[in-house]
Amino acid sequence: MVKSPLQNSLYYAKVLLFGEYGIMEDAMGLSIPFEHFQGRFKAGPALSEAEKASNTSLKAFASYLGGLSPAVLGLDIDRLNRDLEAGLHFESNIPQGFGVGSSGALVAAVYEQYGPANLDLNSALQDPDAIQDIKARLGRMESFFHGRSSGMDPLICYLKIPMLMDRDRRLGQVTLPREAPDGQGAIFLLNTGQPGETQPLVSVFLEKLKHEGFRQMIRQEFNQYNNECIKAFLNGKPGLLFKNLRSLSHLVLQHFQPMIPEKFRQVWQQGIDSGVYYLKLCGSGGGGYLLGFTRDLEQTQRLLDAYELRVIHRF
Repeated sequence: MVKSPLQNSLYYAKVLLFGEYGIMEDAMGLSIPFEHFQGRFKAGPALSEAEKASNTSLKAFASYLGGLSPAVLGLDIDRLNRDLEAGLHFESNIPQGFGVGSSGALVAAVYEQYGPANLDLNSALQDPDAIQDIKARLGRMESFFHGRSSGMDPLICYLKIPMLMDRDRRLGQVTLPREAPDGQGAIFLLNTGQPGETQPLVSVFLEKLKHEGFRQMIRQEFNQYNNECIKAFLNGKPGLLFKNLRSLSHLVLQHFQPMIPEKFRQVWQQGIDSGVYYLKLCGSGGGGYLLGFTRDLEQTQRLLDAYELRVIHRF
């Protein structure tokens, strides 16, 4: 793969439509790039305070990567360090702590610009083992930010295409239903106005998994509704989609309270009670964005007029 000039490559945010937490327990996952938010490298010198802060953070990340055996990851750490000394920084409007891949975009940028130069992505996309290998490398890199990473987020930011993880953990490119610009149905982001922290909430989830009842709920109910939502969405079956979304939204409200900001629990319940929209987590939760689905966007906008909504797909 020919390297693009640093300042010419954009790295988009991502949205995990389905699979949050469940993919840690063998649920299917469906993730898409989200071009509204993006980041890119800028060569030095770093002049503003934001640029200097980015450069400093990147140096800490490079130090971590240097301890991971760069040869295994295929990274040119020496060149990265030289560029950082010259003031390299990452310019991004992807909000941090909002569940849309701010760290994933940065990891993707580092891997694309300083990773294997001879990688043929077209061939890799036809080889599930090659994609899994890239995902594993990206996951090791992103663990710097979250303590544990599946690698799914940076993979989407790196490939810039929708990807489906099936129940056997195999990854493949997937085609989304055609968007209808004037459609009444929509997938949207609801801004909670506060960032979340991934690592503490993942720790909460892992602690909950130690309890048999919670673990069985995830494997039997949560994963079932999650997987049925993905299949219904991809097959263009809105009736089945919203039937399973209602069950999934209700289950998350019951069992993932720490991941839902307190002042949004009533908003979440309102959607279930009214049937106008259904909410689910976007990423690890705790703040940032919530992900919403509705068959009537105008009515949803009226019900949620006190909040910022950002539509990401209409149908």
